[in-house]
Amino acid sequence: MSLEAKQSVLGKVHEIADRVGASEGIEIVDVELAGGGRNRVLRIYIDKPAGVTHSDCELISHQVGVILDVEDVVPGAGYTLEVSSPGVERKLKTARDFERFTGQKARVVLRSPVENRRRWEGTLAGITGRVITLEASPGKLIDFPLDEVEQANLKFEW
Repeated sequence: MSLEAKQSVLGKVHEIADRVGASEGIEIVDVELAGGGRNRVLRIYIDKPAGVTHSDCELISHQVGVILDVEDVVPGAGYTLEVSSPGVERKLKTARDFERFTGQKARVVLRSPVENRRRWEGTLAGITGRVITLEASPGKLIDFPLDEVEQANLKFEW
C-alpha cells in the first residue's frame, strides 16, 4: 500500500471513529496501521475525561469494525482491529492536546534545534496560537511552534 493510500485509509478510519465516538463523549486520539499482508493491525487509541473503560473499547471496536467492513475501508487481506487507551505517556499531536495537558510533564523532540537542542523535557506551560511554551527548568521557558514538533509525549513520573 502506497503512503498516499495508507494516509487515505487512516483518514477515513479516523473520520468514522470520530462519528461513533462523538455520541459517547469519546475522543479519537490516534489511528495507526502497522504490519503487512495478513499481519496488519489497525489500532485506534481513544480517551475521555473520566478515563477509558473496557466497555468504551468494546463499543468503538464493534461499531467502527462493522462500518469498516461494510464500507470496505481497509483494502486487501484481513487485518486485526485493536482499540485501547493511549496510556499514561500518550502522544501529544494537536494544539488541543497541548492545551488540555498544560501543567503536566512532557517530553518533546523538535524538527529543528532551539538553543542547540532538539530534545526537551519539562512542564507544559501553555500554548498561544500555535506556539507552545515549555518550562524546561524552574523559571526557564522555551517557546517553539507546534509545526516544529516531531514527536511529543506526556512523561509519567513514577
